[in-house]
Amino acid sequence: MLITGKQMLDIARENKFSVPAFNAGSGQLLTAVMETAERLNAPFIMAIHPDELAFLKDSFISQVIYECNHSKIPVCIHLDHGANMQQVAHAIQLGFTSVMIDSSHQPFEENIRITKEVVKLAHSVGVSVEAELGTIGDTGSTVEGGASEIIYTDPLKAKEFVEETQIDSLAIAIGTSHGIYPKHLVPKLRLDILEEIYKLVAIPLVLHGGSSNADDELAASLDLGIAKINISSDIKICFANKLREMLNGGNNEIREPNVLFPPCMLETQRVAEQKIKLFKADNKASLYYR
Repeated sequence: MLITGKQMLDIARENKFSVPAFNAGSGQLLTAVMETAERLNAPFIMAIHPDELAFLKDSFISQVIYECNHSKIPVCIHLDHGANMQQVAHAIQLGFTSVMIDSSHQPFEENIRITKEVVKLAHSVGVSVEAELGTIGDTGSTVEGGASEIIYTDPLKAKEFVEETQIDSLAIAIGTSHGIYPKHLVPKLRLDILEEIYKLVAIPLVLHGGSSNADDELAASLDLGIAKINISSDIKICFANKLREMLNGGNNEIREPNVLFPPCMLETQRVAEQKIKLFKADNKASLYYR
């Protein structure tokens, strides 16, 4: 069942759980997370970054839409970190039900101006809009990118931004980074900032860079308005590690995709299940059928 981001996240915020947004960099990842969510009766968001879309080609979205329309669980197809109006408009034309415009690196007023233009376009055709205020860090090689220095979201600015733009969800910066954290770096989320934003902002809040953060901190964020947590690196690194293991196993005759990929997909499913349960999204699909 294909729904919009607003439909997805409003219910999550109201019921204090978070919907996992899994980045699908391939058909195998799509199948792995879809099957896991269906087994756990959990809503989820299929997030696709413009760089992933360029690699997968537009026809991949037809596959995603088909899978969503033939599934009993609620699914949203979301453009992750759209950089400009052209990328947003293209995603809408392809059938995305939610888009993100990321102008967080622009000055505050320019971020508002660009976001308002996207909201006007997307809302006119029933598509939800996420925007970002503050900057997410970057730990290394990820499609999502990020900033070398995290700029925490100002709660008062967040309130003004939401009121001015009329967005449906807001991605905030409270200390996360895209990618897998180096061993010497232990992230610490500023839950105090999150709590202040939650008091001032009445729309669902989004946490980018959810991979490799402490489970207890992620769990604590659910009661403070975080209704969507992005997971990309965690589901990809386990897939890649299993694939390396199989290719380095000494059997040079293994070459068929239907032999190589299923064990890797199983590893992704294990991680996806852990995240879904951590975010309390399991058995929440029924909330969307009322």
